Amino acid sequence: MPAGSSPKRERQYEHIKQSAQDRGESAGRAEEIASRTVNKERARSGESRTASRTSKQDMSSGERGGRRSGSGSQGPTRDQLYNEAKQRGIEGRSNMNKGQLQRALNAKKS
Repeated sequence: MPAGSSPKRERQYEHIKQSAQDRGESAGRAEEIASRTVNKERARSGESRTASRTSKQDMSSGERGGRRSGSGSQGPTRDQLYNEAKQRGIEGRSNMNKGQLQRALNAKKS
């Protein structure tokens, strides 16, 4: 986190980082996801000195996450399905596409 970040952003960073690690991301990747998300939110709310046009005009990270969390029409992302398949020990998962991963996970539940 940049020096001088608010306590709210510090908590947000730690929460996002922990959530990413819980999903199976490496520590470095979790930190990157958390940093990018918090920096975008800081830019959107005017807390940073500079902000790209995309940071200001694109949908918020919370909205994007809500669309990708599985509650939307497309369901979870391929990476989310892959991580779940990895945790369940499904063979051949690296060669599967999103639909194949969904079918394999559903078959494993039964």
